[in-house]
Amino acid sequence: MSKYVSLTEEEKAYLDSKIVLRKYLKGQYLVQQGDICKYECYVVSGCTKTSYVDDLGQEHIIMFSIEDWWTSDMASFINQSPADFNIQFLENTELIAISHDVIEDLYKHVPKLERFFRQVVEKAFIASQKRVVRNLSMTAKDRYLFFKEQYPEIEQRIPQYMVASYLGITKEFLSKIKSQLIMDQ
Repeated sequence: MSKYVSLTEEEKAYLDSKIVLRKYLKGQYLVQQGDICKYECYVVSGCTKTSYVDDLGQEHIIMFSIEDWWTSDMASFINQSPADFNIQFLENTELIAISHDVIEDLYKHVPKLERFFRQVVEKAFIASQKRVVRNLSMTAKDRYLFFKEQYPEIEQRIPQYMVASYLGITKEFLSKIKSQLIMDQ
């Protein structure tokens, strides 16, 4: 937070009194499609995936979150409406969880935090838009190379079928891309 806002000791103490450290086991969910997302979460340790399951039961991975990243179904959290996404823990994970009521209280008592969370949401929105452009303009091979370069620590922590889902391709096609890259070396 200190990158974005400067808090007084009193404001830090108030913030600390309101946040909750929660631990989840691998396989558990923060939220599932149709439920209300209760928390905006900062990942202290661990890894999550945000996904959408379509009417045919096909999972589409939207994003991963690791240490020092935020995770939530933002539309559900902000509007307190049914979630479009599932957020599942891929590893045992520790989060700082902030409920909707608490975040509204924090905005009132520590107005600087509203600016901070606005900036967090802006960064997430920009990243989401850039991902859409990459998916529309890059080949699957280039998307994979970008993912591998941009997020090397994530690729090492998750199964390849999840990387493929995130890239919008089959695991077989990802395997083919990887084989081709090895042959090109």
